Order: sequence, then structure tokens, then C-alpha cells
Amino acid sequence: MAFGAEELRVLRRALALALQPSPASAQDVQDCLRLAENVDEATREGARLRAFLLADLARYRAALPGTAAGFLTLLEEALGAGHHPVPDDLTALRALRGNPVAAALLDRCQALAEQDVRTRLARHSVPASRTHPRTRLTALPGGMVPAATEEPGRKPAEKPAGDPASRPGPRSPRRDRPIPTPGEVFPPKPKPSVTPESAPRQLAAV
Repeated sequence: MAFGAEELRVLRRALALALQPSPASAQDVQDCLRLAENVDEATREGARLRAFLLADLARYRAALPGTAAGFLTLLEEALGAGHHPVPDDLTALRALRGNPVAAALLDRCQALAEQDVRTRLARHSVPASRTHPRTRLTALPGGMVPAATEEPGRKPAEKPAGDPASRPGPRSPRRDRPIPTPGEVFPPKPKPSVTPESAPRQLAAV
């Protein structure tokens, strides 16, 4: 895209207004709007020409090898217009490798294709710290509390009755007192004294 002398004057005036804001005259505003419209129209025209060029390139590529000269010319022109080679272009150039122009274009297209692959990989290999910020873990209420941090006076949570761990185990005897003997734990019961006088009465009562 090339600018004429008048367009360059308007462009300089627009840049000056952007860098040093100041009241713009009505003529300056009209000139800037007209320049913006011309740039938009030139961009649209360039896109249309590029679409026609790529369509011709596809037709010449489909008619290979008879259209090798026209295909190479159109491919070189398309690359100059910003076209990125597609796999079909590389396949066609490999088939025309015996042609010096085709060999040079193949090296150029392979370099552009490798650059495109590296660019795509660089976009997808963003550090995880940027795309997925590290979240901080927060303890939720009602979780497990270590024994050392339990509040004094709070009873431990009761376990289900069917849980074997909730059943009390045998207590070990304390070592600060002597172990009682069986005679002390289970003393002999006193035998009732039976007199001859009370025996007949008991039998008669039965």
C-alpha cells in the first residue's frame, strides 16, 4: 500500500493530533475520515486480489505438471503477498524438484512452514502459572482436627457402635498399687449356721 503526497500530509496531521491532543479543525477531521475510508477500501481491494491469486494458484496446481511454469510464478507472487504455503504446495514442489526454480521455492516454503509450526507451538506452550494460576488450599469447617490442636473441654467425636475401634480394650493394671489376690477379690461367703431346733421348722415350712 502506497500513500500519495496529500495522504501523507493528512497522516502526519493525524499523528500529531494523537501525540499532542489539541483542538482539531473541521477540515482536519474531514481529511482524517477520508483517509480512513481510503485505507479501508485499499485493504478490501487487497483481500479480493489475494483471493483471486490463490484461486488461480489452486487451478494451476491441480493441472500440474503441464502448468509448472505458471504454477511457480503464481506461487512466488502469492508468497510475496503474504501467502503461507499449504501441504499441497509442498507436495507439488517436491514433484517438481528437478526444476531449479521449484527447488528454490521448496526450500523457501519449507522454512516458512517450519516457522509456522514453531509459532503455533509457542502459542500453546504458555507457562501453566499464567494460564492456570495456582489456587490456595483452604481448610473447610468440619474437617479433622489434630489431637494437639483440640480445644480443652471438647469431647471427642463418638464412633459408631459397630466400629471395632470404638470398643474399649482391656485396661492394663496400674503399677502404683499391688495386684490383688483372688482371695481379696472374691472373699469366701459365710456359711449359715443351722441349729437342730430350726431344722424341723424349716422342713415343715417347705
